[in-house]
Amino acid sequence: MTGTSVVVLGATGFLGRHLCDAFRSAGARVTGVSRGHPGSFAPPSVRRWEHLDPLREPPARLARLLDEVAADTVVNAAGQVWGVTPEQQEAANADLVGRLLDAVAAAPRRPRLVQLGTVHEYGPGTAGRPFAEDHPTAPDTAYGRTKLRATRAVLDAAGTSGVDGVVLRISNVCGAGAPTGSLLGSLAARLAAHRGPGPMEWDLAPATARRDFVDAGDVADAVVACARAPRARVAGRVVNVGSGRAVVVQDVVDRLVELSGVPVRRSAAARPEPGAGPGGSASSAAAWQALDITLARRALEWRPRRDLDDSLRALLAAV
Repeated sequence: MTGTSVVVLGATGFLGRHLCDAFRSAGARVTGVSRGHPGSFAPPSVRRWEHLDPLREPPARLARLLDEVAADTVVNAAGQVWGVTPEQQEAANADLVGRLLDAVAAAPRRPRLVQLGTVHEYGPGTAGRPFAEDHPTAPDTAYGRTKLRATRAVLDAAGTSGVDGVVLRISNVCGAGAPTGSLLGSLAARLAAHRGPGPMEWDLAPATARRDFVDAGDVADAVVACARAPRARVAGRVVNVGSGRAVVVQDVVDRLVELSGVPVRRSAAARPEPGAGPGGSASSAAAWQALDITLARRALEWRPRRDLDDSLRALLAAV
């Protein structure tokens, strides 16, 4: 990808920073877009920063930027998950994509648009049956519903307007920089902050659901592979990106604690895990979710390379 121009929306976010680093490592010229000054969140891999809020600026402003940098690929890693209302999620996850599509369509040189979707668009699953891309969608959270609306907008634009758009539907992401609104990000921060000889009080209820966890670096590699893939393989398609297996969330939590070396004492008074409450939660009530990644192996020539321990160690080291 040497010399390729890539624009990353949400470049200061958890996945955005991994994406910028991966594209730079692949030889691309990276332009980061953020709503405010990137400050300490700015990855050194970004060649140019643009302070732009697509929800407030007209699509023509973003179209001019795409033209100025001769963008070959635009990746939308922007959005809202935790600690916001369903209305805020609607704006950040769905309305923003509509404006982004207008900008891509107006750009003199149309870039490929890679939209990052989520496993939560599928909703509850059946144990032992990973979701393939043609599985019916039935999201049971505001987050899943707003992301599904964005997916449909991208696919519609690809079918009716010829936009070179693809949706990567991603499972639960783990790794360095995971936000503290997430279960693992919150726990890693608590473990890192623990001081004193005594054990840390653990007051979360056991997490018995099974989920598909994928490393942020593997997601970034999949996005780079998508940017490289021939149009005939990916345009107008949904492609799952995950580990392809469901693991018990409590086992992942226990392993993170073990790797941290911090002693933990279980509390009798348990509370729900972070992100499981009302007000824009991304957490589904589904007992089992996993993605079938067969298409990603074939269309992107990609597979996950990092195991869960790698992700958890990176998460702890970054905190």
